[in-house]
Formats: sequence, C-alpha cells, structure tokens
Amino acid sequence: MFTQRMKLADIIAANYNLILVLPRIGIALGFGEKSVKEVCAASHVPVDFMLMICNLYTFDDYRPEIDEFSKVDMSPLVPYLKASHSYYTAERLPHIGKHINHIAKGIDERYGRVLKQFYSDFRTEITEHFLLEEKYDFPKLLSLQQGIRKRGSAKTHSEKSHSMLVDKLNDLTQIVYKYLPGNVLPEETMELVFDILQLSSDIQKHALVEDRILLPYIDWLERSAE
Repeated sequence: MFTQRMKLADIIAANYNLILVLPRIGIALGFGEKSVKEVCAASHVPVDFMLMICNLYTFDDYRPEIDEFSKVDMSPLVPYLKASHSYYTAERLPHIGKHINHIAKGIDERYGRVLKQFYSDFRTEITEHFLLEEKYDFPKLLSLQQGIRKRGSAKTHSEKSHSMLVDKLNDLTQIVYKYLPGNVLPEETMELVFDILQLSSDIQKHALVEDRILLPYIDWLERSAE
C-alpha cells in the first residue's frame, strides 16, 4: 500500500493513471520530489483520504476497513465524486464524441448512424445515472456528515448499474474495431479505441470508490446515528 512518506512522483510511476485522479482530489502536477504528506499539506487535502483513493485505484484487493471512517477526514468524498462526474461528462465523453462524429462521416451512412446513436444513448444513460446520484445520494451523505438523518433517502446505485455502463462502453469498442472498415481513418480509429478503453477502466475504478467507500461509509454513518 502507498504511504504518506513515499514520494508522490514514485506513486505516479507505480500507477500512471493516477495523473487523471489527482486533479479531482485537488492536487496539481509540479510536486517535484515532495512526499505525499508534503504535497497534501500544501494542497490542503487530507492525506489519509488521498491515500485511500490512490490505493483503491491501484490495488485490486484493497478495501478500506470500516473503522478507518472514524479516523479519516471524509469531507472531500462528495466533491471528489462530483469532480469525477464532471471529468467524464464535460471532458472525456465530448472528446470521444468528436472522434465518433468525424469517423462517422467517412463510413457508410448506415454504420455511421448506428455508431453515433449507440454513443448518444450511452452518453444520455451515464449522464442520467450521475444526475440521480447527485440529486439523491450525495445530499444524503452530506446530511449524515452533519448529523442529520433523513428518512426515505434513496440508496446509492448498485454495482450492477455501474457494470451495465462499463458493458456498454465495451460494446462500443467492439463496434469500432470489429465492424468499421479498416481503411477509414485508421489512426483516429485506434485513438478512439484507446480512449474508450481508458474511460472504461476509469469508470470501473470510480464504481469501486462508490461500492467500497461511499456505500460502506453511508452505512457506517447511519449506524453511528442510531
């Protein structure tokens, strides 16, 4: 597991995907040879929370213990999740959409229409999924953190719901590299495939944050309020 005494640069070297995660936590690049503790202090980020997220993104078998929630400052959790939603919907999905629209212009109209429609449906579904979480689940957590227990609040979306989103991204990838003509913008098509694969991997980790941190944390807060 990563520790606060390690250099942040060494942690990034161990898992380069964390470069995409750090801004969502509130840490910018340019940290030189500083340790995790030093970088977090300079960025006003709770070091234990940062390590919890980075360990979850890196080690498949990592699962925070329930008693950690009483020791870790969990206040950045909702801002972090919202920042992740914004990253997906405002940055990555529009980027992928530009590739798809460009590629669709160079292939048979029927295939182009199917490709764009599949992408559009996925984008609508994942956006609605995030909006529901932000409308019901996040306010519930914030209330619990303030010691307010609301009755009848919705539960966080299940792991199955996240898996369906990842499955649809995988289906989109299959459409691209199985059925699109190989002579149509091959370099951009390959870039699109890698963009989708990266997004799929990131969303799977995002789902783990909700399934292994958000849900257990909500349950722990509810039990503590009883």
